[in-house]
Amino acid sequence: MTVVHPISRAWITTGGTGAQNYDEFADDAEITAIIAENPHSALAIEMPHRAPESVGRSFLDCLPEAAARLAEEKADGSYTPAEQVVVLYRISAPGEPAAYGLWAMVDTDQISTRADEPGLVIRNEDVFIAKVRERVALAEALQTLLSPVLLLQTGKGDELHTALAEATDKAGAPAATDVDQSGRTHAIWLVPEGPLQDELTALAGGGELVVADGNHRSLAAQTGGLPRFLAVVTTPASVAIQPYNRLVSELPATDLVQQLTAAGARVEELPRPAAIPAKGTIELYAHGTSYAVVLPAAEGASAVDSLDHALVERVLLRDALGLDPGDKRISYVGGDYPAEWLRGEVDAGRAELAILIAPVTVDDFVAVNLGRQKLPRKSTWFTPKARGGLVLAQLD
Repeated sequence: MTVVHPISRAWITTGGTGAQNYDEFADDAEITAIIAENPHSALAIEMPHRAPESVGRSFLDCLPEAAARLAEEKADGSYTPAEQVVVLYRISAPGEPAAYGLWAMVDTDQISTRADEPGLVIRNEDVFIAKVRERVALAEALQTLLSPVLLLQTGKGDELHTALAEATDKAGAPAATDVDQSGRTHAIWLVPEGPLQDELTALAGGGELVVADGNHRSLAAQTGGLPRFLAVVTTPASVAIQPYNRLVSELPATDLVQQLTAAGARVEELPRPAAIPAKGTIELYAHGTSYAVVLPAAEGASAVDSLDHALVERVLLRDALGLDPGDKRISYVGGDYPAEWLRGEVDAGRAELAILIAPVTVDDFVAVNLGRQKLPRKSTWFTPKARGGLVLAQLD
């Protein structure tokens, strides 16, 4: 019996509601600007305290406005209802291979976070509990899920990829399309009850599923007591991992090089601007100067503890700078923002240090998760990302 199920009561966009997920932004002002330009964006519901008229108020205080916006959009035709469906998903752009996924509901009790915990859905990345609490409160206020958890099918990924590609090729005109900020087209098709739905849900649930994006949303489903959560099940052939970098403001370092050296790092000043490095080295940019840094791994450390992201968290942030990874002075910046943007934030005085880190490979990501080891928080920026606000799941 599969752990992937149709959406009992879905709401399907008719256009104009698609949005980047709430956690894809390095600057909250970007969210406000997007909502101002497109009030129907799902961001106005998922991040109601960032709407232009609500800036300065708390997230919890703005939940009634979020519920009202969603009710209005369901009433005005921005979404149309559907029952007992799964939804084909294709993301495409010129010069890129198409990415495929399946929108569906997945059993929450299948989430496993350690080796001795049974379950087919593996989540092994640290989270920020404050974000989880916000997602729980939003689901309770809306009784609707707007953004999916992205799950990577590791057992039958190739078979699922082929089946999804064939199904979309035969599906005719999509129910809706949406173009994201990078120019990729997101298209969806509804699959009603029947043999095709049965085949796709069986393949989607046919092996271990790794949380690729949506660690906070999956934990929120557990914390909130939801029996199932909204997901897009995708395939290894559909995704890549981009760099996930950091910016630090109010740098607690009088001599960065000295503090890094004292923590055991090897530091070399670069004659060029800091860029995304090769695995095993990080690059830093502060006060107009770029550095290549090799951070020391502890003797006998596991493979996951020796990952660049883990070393940044432990050696650079904790040992050299005295910062907890959850410190508000640290911003986690995904791969949509290039090295030039990061350096520009430092040059503009909005940050004091840019930390550039090589991306984790898809193979490393799968191996770490199947081994039930835990990745450092914010270490994988998967692309292309599933778009929020296209397919909603009503909970009541």
